[in-house]
Amino acid sequence: MEDIMVDLGISVEKLSTLQRVLMFCLVVAVAYLLEFFCRKVLIKTIRSVTARTETKWDDYILNTKVLNCACHLICPVIIFFFLPLILEQNPTLLFYAQKLITLYIIVICVMLVCALLGGFYAASAEEAGLQNHPLQGLAQMLKLIVIAIGVIIGISVLLDKNPIVILTGLGASAAVLMLVFKDTILGLVAGVQLSANKMLKVGDWIAIPSRNVNGVVYEVTLTTVKVRNYDNTIITVPPYSLVSESFQNWRGMWESGARRVMRSINIDMNTVRFCSAEDMARYEGEKWFEGIERSGEREVNLKIFRHYLEHYITNHPRVDKNTMIMIRQLQPTPQGLPVELYFFTATTEWKRYEYIQADIFDHAIAIINEFGLKVFQSPTGDDITSLKLTQR
Repeated sequence: MEDIMVDLGISVEKLSTLQRVLMFCLVVAVAYLLEFFCRKVLIKTIRSVTARTETKWDDYILNTKVLNCACHLICPVIIFFFLPLILEQNPTLLFYAQKLITLYIIVICVMLVCALLGGFYAASAEEAGLQNHPLQGLAQMLKLIVIAIGVIIGISVLLDKNPIVILTGLGASAAVLMLVFKDTILGLVAGVQLSANKMLKVGDWIAIPSRNVNGVVYEVTLTTVKVRNYDNTIITVPPYSLVSESFQNWRGMWESGARRVMRSINIDMNTVRFCSAEDMARYEGEKWFEGIERSGEREVNLKIFRHYLEHYITNHPRVDKNTMIMIRQLQPTPQGLPVELYFFTATTEWKRYEYIQADIFDHAIAIINEFGLKVFQSPTGDDITSLKLTQR
C-alpha cells in the first residue's frame, strides 16, 4: 500500500491526523459498500443458482446464514489490511486495534463454521439413509468443539501466546473440565451408542414407565431426548439414561405393520357344561364347525366357543393372517375363567386398531349366549334388587 501511495505522490510520513481519520473512514465506507453489495447481490445470485440445481445439499449448505457470515468477514479483513498504513505513527493503538479486529474475525469464523455444520445437519436430516441416526447431538458436539477452538485461539491472541501452551495449561485442569462438561460428554457417548445400535430415532414411540414416558420422540440433542406424551405433555430424558436403563421402543411394531391384541373375557364357570345332542346337531350344520378336533363322545360348550372364536378371528378381514392367532384359557380366578383372545390386527394406526378389537369383542360378547355361556361380572345394583325380589 505504501508503494501505491508513493506512486500516487502521497507521502505517508506527512499524513496528518485528520487525513488519517478521513482515510480510515474511506476504508470503512468502501469495505461496508463491498459487504453491502455482496449481501444484496451476490447472496441472491448464489441462492438462485442453488435453487435451480437438482440436488438439495447446496440449498442447505449455502443457506442465507452461511452466506451472511461469509459476507461479514469482508469488512474486518479489509480494515485489518489497511490498519498498518493508517496507524503507522501510533504503534500502540495499532497493536490493540489489530487484536480487536482479529478477535472479531475469529468470532465471525466460528459463527461461519457453526452455520456450515448446521447446514450439513439439515441436509443429512433429509437423506433417507441418515434419518435413523440422532445426528443433532453430533452436530451440537462439533459446534462445541469449534467454539472451544475459537475461544482458545482468541485467548492466545489476547495473551500473545501459542495456542499449544494454552492447551497445555488446560490439561492441568482436565478434572474440573470433566466435571463441568459431564452431561455433555455422557450425552455424546450415549448418542454414539444410540446411533450405532439403532436404538432410537426421531419419530419412535417409546415407553419408560419409571419416568412416566409414553409418547413419540420428536427431538434428540446432545444432552436431552424430548418426548411428546400422548396427553401432549413434554418430557425430557437424558440420553445416557436410555443407555443405562431399559426402555420399550415400539418401532418394530410399526415396521411390521401388525399390532397385537391380547385381551380376555371372564366366563362364568357355572355355565360351562357338556353340549346336548340338540346343540351338536345345530353346530354341525355350520361351516365354522368343520375341522374341530373331537375329544370324545361329548363336547364341552366352552371348547366349541373357543373354536368358533378362532374361526371368526381367522376369517376377519382386518386381522393379520401371517401372525399367531390363538384362543386360550388362563388360570381360573374368583372373577371367573378368563378366555384370552390373542391375535394381531392388520393395521398399526391407533384409532383403527381400537375399532377392530372392539368390533371383535363386541361380537364375542354378543354371541356367547348362543353357546350356553355367560360372561362373569360382579353383582350390580339391579342384580341385588332382583335377588331380594326373588327371596320375597
